[in-house]
Amino acid sequence: MRDPRYDELSKVLTEHSTKIIPKDRVLIEAFDVPDEMVISLIRAIRERGGVPIVSIKHQPIMRELIHTGDPDTIEAAGNYESFRMKQIQAYIGLRGNPNVMEMSDVPSQAIQIFEQNWLKPVHFDIRVPKTRWVVLRWPTPSMAQQAGMSTESFENFFFNVCNLDYSKMKNALIPLKERMDATNEVRLTGPGTDLRFSIKNIPTVGCSGDRNIPDGECFTAPVRDSVNGIIRFNTPTLYHGTMFTDVCLTFENGKIIDATGNNPEKLLEILETDKGARFVGEFAISFNPYITTPILDILFDEKITGAFHLTPGQAYKEADNGNRSAVHWDMVMIQTPEYGGGTIEFDGQVIRENGRFILPELDGLNPERLK
Repeated sequence: MRDPRYDELSKVLTEHSTKIIPKDRVLIEAFDVPDEMVISLIRAIRERGGVPIVSIKHQPIMRELIHTGDPDTIEAAGNYESFRMKQIQAYIGLRGNPNVMEMSDVPSQAIQIFEQNWLKPVHFDIRVPKTRWVVLRWPTPSMAQQAGMSTESFENFFFNVCNLDYSKMKNALIPLKERMDATNEVRLTGPGTDLRFSIKNIPTVGCSGDRNIPDGECFTAPVRDSVNGIIRFNTPTLYHGTMFTDVCLTFENGKIIDATGNNPEKLLEILETDKGARFVGEFAISFNPYITTPILDILFDEKITGAFHLTPGQAYKEADNGNRSAVHWDMVMIQTPEYGGGTIEFDGQVIRENGRFILPELDGLNPERLK
């Protein structure tokens, strides 16, 4: 018997997130996801008059395609998937991963060839700016192990997070979006961190389940050359199968001029991918009330309540500072007391302290108000 939560999630994805209408061609891209969930999505799309298109993928097969770094293979796949992506109106990406370290032994050069000839043209250049899209992880025993939870407990956590009332969140984030739109200088402080940058005239985008599930953030981008200071991220991060901890970045006039962490050689390789990799393409403040600790999955960790993330690499077209890169690496800093605290200031006024919004108009984004 199919889990009824599959149907509930499919409804969120097709009605709230991608807003499927009759005749929409909808690409379901499913990595290591139960057939029952894909079937549930197909039915939900058909109920709304859409046309489902399905692509089933598996991480070990993706690794085999990528790891030799053969440009002809990668370019051919990128061209094929670019053509297909141009034909669709909506995209639903479900990404399970039985082994989160599956790509850990893929050479950096092969990853760069994949990013430049497949990931960027298909997703950054077509899917993100030209379709209605939503991306989510799928709960696996590997993810449960990362989170330090049993498989059953993690599945319950996953569906609580993904099926919350996103319409309530959508209304609550409006004052934060308006405040960010009116802000010039941002200052971020915390242990090992004192960073300043401008977000003047860069649009702000509020996210409440219409692009990522789980969701809960407002993002913009720094003025490209305005970032100055130092930031020490207190949350582990996985990037293409490699774990990074204690990453510390020093900025001067927007550019990362020094970078340290547990894996400095690999870190520097990524930052040397292209010219845009050393500049920031996104700044986001997060507030999902059910996500309180990192689980080494960025679609969850970047939404942690009381956190923010800063992203070396590609800027989104909706909040564009002009930075272009094959890299888009969200790095998270949690500012709750358990993680050392910290503040976010807009034009000299503290708007969030130790993970809690302190202005009355922003109180609706504190966790007890969103549950």
